[in-house]
Amino acid sequence: MTPSPSQPVKSQPAKSQPASPAPKSSPGQATDRICAQIAAELGVAPWQVRAAVDLLDGGSTVPFIARYRKEATGTLDDTQLRELDERLRYLRELEDRRQTVRDGIDAQGKLTPELRAAIEAAETKSRLEDIYLPYKSKRRTKAQIAREAGLEPLAESLLANPTLDPERTAGGYLNDAVPDAVEALAGARAILIERAGQDADLLTAQRERLWKQGRMRSQVKKGKEAEGQKFADYFAFAQSPSGLPSHRVLALLRGEKEGILDLDLAEADPADADALAQARQKYERAVAASLGIADRGRPADAWLLQTAQLAWRRILAKLSLDLRVRLFTQAETEAVRVFAANLRDVLLAAPAGNRPTLGLDPGLRTGVKVAVVDGTGQSVATDTIYPHAPARKWDEALSRLAALVQRHGVELIAIGNGTASRETDKLATELIRLLPQANLQKLVVSEAGASVYSASALASAELPGMDVSLRGAVSIARRLQDPLAELVKIDPKSIGVGQYQHDVGAAKLERSLNAVIEDCVTAVGVDVNTASPALLTRVAGVGPLLSENIVAYRNENGPFARRADLKKVPRLGAKAFEQCAGFLRVTAGSEPLDASSVHPESYGLARRILTAAGARMSPAGADLDNLDPSAFVDESVGLPTILDVVAEMRKPGRDPRPAFRTATFSDGVEKISDLRPGMVLDGVVTNVAAFGAFVDVGVHQDGLVHISAMSNTFVADPHDVVKSGQVVKVKVIDADPERKRISLTLRLDDDAAPGAEKARPARPSGTAGSSGSATRGGQRPQQDRARDNRERGKAGSPAPAANRRRASAPVPAKRPAEGPMAEALRRAGLA
Repeated sequence: MTPSPSQPVKSQPAKSQPASPAPKSSPGQATDRICAQIAAELGVAPWQVRAAVDLLDGGSTVPFIARYRKEATGTLDDTQLRELDERLRYLRELEDRRQTVRDGIDAQGKLTPELRAAIEAAETKSRLEDIYLPYKSKRRTKAQIAREAGLEPLAESLLANPTLDPERTAGGYLNDAVPDAVEALAGARAILIERAGQDADLLTAQRERLWKQGRMRSQVKKGKEAEGQKFADYFAFAQSPSGLPSHRVLALLRGEKEGILDLDLAEADPADADALAQARQKYERAVAASLGIADRGRPADAWLLQTAQLAWRRILAKLSLDLRVRLFTQAETEAVRVFAANLRDVLLAAPAGNRPTLGLDPGLRTGVKVAVVDGTGQSVATDTIYPHAPARKWDEALSRLAALVQRHGVELIAIGNGTASRETDKLATELIRLLPQANLQKLVVSEAGASVYSASALASAELPGMDVSLRGAVSIARRLQDPLAELVKIDPKSIGVGQYQHDVGAAKLERSLNAVIEDCVTAVGVDVNTASPALLTRVAGVGPLLSENIVAYRNENGPFARRADLKKVPRLGAKAFEQCAGFLRVTAGSEPLDASSVHPESYGLARRILTAAGARMSPAGADLDNLDPSAFVDESVGLPTILDVVAEMRKPGRDPRPAFRTATFSDGVEKISDLRPGMVLDGVVTNVAAFGAFVDVGVHQDGLVHISAMSNTFVADPHDVVKSGQVVKVKVIDADPERKRISLTLRLDDDAAPGAEKARPARPSGTAGSSGSATRGGQRPQQDRARDNRERGKAGSPAPAANRRRASAPVPAKRPAEGPMAEALRRAGLA
């Protein structure tokens, strides 16, 4: 129990004197402690964490450390380093707060050795605040007023000697501020209630008990039933806080915020009155025990037990707030993780490449906006056509599109997935039939965020003088050519692949998403002679100012001939060059290695390897497989760097993104009413949430594959099964046009929902497989699946077909030839 200012620590004699002065931890000791804790959490050695921390503190970026400082960190990867960086931030904030608490208590002369040890042992901010609570300067409480009125001895007397009669004893403490025994006992009770509420050990133990055994309860507010139908699943809901998934927590909090739900925390299931009463008695007994109260029939026992009951009510209110914060923090972390994973998949989707592309931004009354971009992404033509209602100038639209295709050698057609997308898709299909010699390919891509880009200052600078409505068509065409290069221009929150992203903290979300973008950009690499300022900004070590300087230098002096010329860019010093050089490519320059991911600091090593392999300046023709990698190890370079250099020279400048492929939507399936249970369709994963994945099957409304319908085995994380942008085959379980809900399964042997076949007979689709039960594969029961299925409308899920886009799948790498280097590369996961 943490002592109050008026109560010593239990294990310490009452007359113990505080230790003074309080020794402070040195920065080095604090860092060692932090590194040891992070190492234990990551399952790595403390020296690896310390090396990474030193590099981060020295100004190195995570991508640089992960790629080019593997020997220093023992090959920590970018995922581990990102987690390390996040935990380092938290633990340093905790360390700063620890010092503040220590100094604050010491200034009051109350820092005992036991208290100092408790502060040092606190592993979370909440535990630290529990310890500090009795010593915080705060407004005058009822307990403080009672102390000032001389009632603390009364509280101590009744607590120490319950054989005393409370009312008779209270009579001896009356004064001008305390006119009667009732007031005296109320003051004494306030002192004891505050003492219990400041017991750090009690708070910690009961907080954890509530976390595991309590129930977070929600009820609909009176008269809000009709208005809050989207929260109908939570009108009478209770679940253990520790068992609440992140999306459900955020749904509950949003329902409360919108004035639909009332939330509170109960000790047990509120529907079971007996269980609730028994649980409450356990908590009250824990409070009584912390104060040394027992029911032995003595005169003061009943009064003291009632005090413990009232103290628990006060503590429960405080712990309810604590657990709500804990729930939100965990849900926020999971929502950010899901968003980051989806964003990574979208950014690293397969590019169509440098091919002339026709971008179509669909519309009805306002027409279809048209833009043609050349192989470098430059806009070469724009137009607006009106093939759909009300104008219906179909033939004229086809004629104008055909002229653009022939004039500019268009190879690809990118169709935005908004309003009139399927109608425009039909237009593109007819255009392809009219021009068979053009070998056109059409794809429907996500237009999420295109309007945001169109109205941005960046779009104005890139496309000066162009109408805002036409800029969206340019963006749609470019994101087919290279999704990464185009999507970095858009606020990642506008890309539409998140889960409750508007309900989480902006700072944490932005930090995570920026890290994902930086990792993706550096993984692919950037051509310094063609990259836009927006793309260059995302390169590790560059940032907005240097990106503008690089472009300005390029415009004034022409293309960079060598990486080394980057040092001539104003304000791009040695440290910035070290951080960014390996991620910036110079193709067709005077140094072949400049087109690879080999860092300039390793060019000497690369040349030694090439010489040993029988090559000269270029990796072409080099026999790298039969080299012994250990032969190149010396005091300046280790095996991880050698293997990375060799892997890069095997495929210089290789793009890690998968090969480009597309999904084909079924003809005649254009709206939800066209869907029939049992249909097997191609689909594109548009978003992955904690409870499943949304899939676009071409009907302007994404369907949900619940986590329980993803595999015949247990699935802990949907990202383990699918990724945003992946092409999948799905079976329709049920489709509800009125509520715009589609239930899908990846298990093609699953049967349709019970009763669905009678409501809408399925088209013949082959032999039905075995029944797919809701609990198959160890997943949650049917009611949980149904609840999560309905949460699509509340989980930040895409608007109708908001994220339809081409999908990609990796092409298996060719197995390298046998040899010492080949074997070493395979062991390192680089072959």
